[in-house]
Parts: sequence; C-alpha cells; structure tokens
Amino acid sequence: QVALKRMPLRQRSRKELIVNEIQVMKENRHPNIVNYIDSYLLHEDLWLVMEYVDGGTLTSVLVQVFIEERMIAAISRE
Repeated sequence: QVALKRMPLRQRSRKELIVNEIQVMKENRHPNIVNYIDSYLLHEDLWLVMEYVDGGTLTSVLVQVFIEERMIAAISRE
C-alpha cells in the first residue's frame, strides 16, 4: 500500500526546490518519517509515491487538533 501525491508543476514558481526536496527524501530513510519510494513526471504533473500512513495528511491533523508547544517539541525531537 502506498500514498500518491500529485504536484502540478505549472503552478510552482520554484521547481528547483521540489527537485532538491526529492533528492533529500531519496537519501534519507527513517522509521519516524514517511519515506519516499519513487516519483514520476507525467505531462506537467509530478507524482510522488510515498509510504502510506493511516490517519490522513499532517496538515489535516494539525488544523483539527490543538497540540501544546511542549508536545510539538517532543514530536520534533523524535
């Protein structure tokens, strides 16, 4: 099971940042982060294949749940 993320490149002004981010994801693997698997360029869309994590995106969790600063610090440390 994997997660797919579609990134329309025509709407991105800094494409080199995306390329750099993919390179960093390729080189780093850790059990506490969602790991990169592969990417594909189709027309003007970049498709990222990543590990599937149940529970939704981090953004969707953060806008729905209040997390105290000390908890954010603990999560970030891990």
